[in-house]
Amino acid sequence: MSRAGAVTFKGNPLTLVGGAVETGQPAPDFTCHSYGDDGMTATTLADLKGKPTLISVVPSLDTPVCQVQTKRFNEELAGLGDSVNAVTVSLDLPFAQNRFCGAEGIENLKSLSDYQDRSFGTNWGMLIDELKILARGTFVLDADAKVVYAETVSEVTDEPNYDAALSALKGLI
Repeated sequence: MSRAGAVTFKGNPLTLVGGAVETGQPAPDFTCHSYGDDGMTATTLADLKGKPTLISVVPSLDTPVCQVQTKRFNEELAGLGDSVNAVTVSLDLPFAQNRFCGAEGIENLKSLSDYQDRSFGTNWGMLIDELKILARGTFVLDADAKVVYAETVSEVTDEPNYDAALSALKGLI
């Protein structure tokens, strides 16, 4: 399934692969990877169950808007401690994500890379077919991994609605 014109990049319509994830549905499964002190590790949807979860999706941590989005969520989540899961997902390699997060002091979000099989991008309807990167968006899941907030930002170069996503997350605590 593809959704032609689902998002734009600098005004140009683009196609998202997969169906849209909507509020009220169970979160789709995925497998992403991260790199850290324990080497390369995999994270699946099952690993996020048990706590409310914020998922921040960005095209690349190596771009200004993605950096702003990641830093903003990192700052906003600082006071929530381990009462929530928070991840940022991109197609950047896990090594590059780890380097960025270390250099920028990103400690409240775990970076997950969808580089290996793009299961997050396709299962969550966030893979931009023409560019082979993820669209920008945010999702909030309850402790049972049900979607309680979903935003796919219509213009990829725009920032998400931070306040709405954070309000949905805090409403679950």
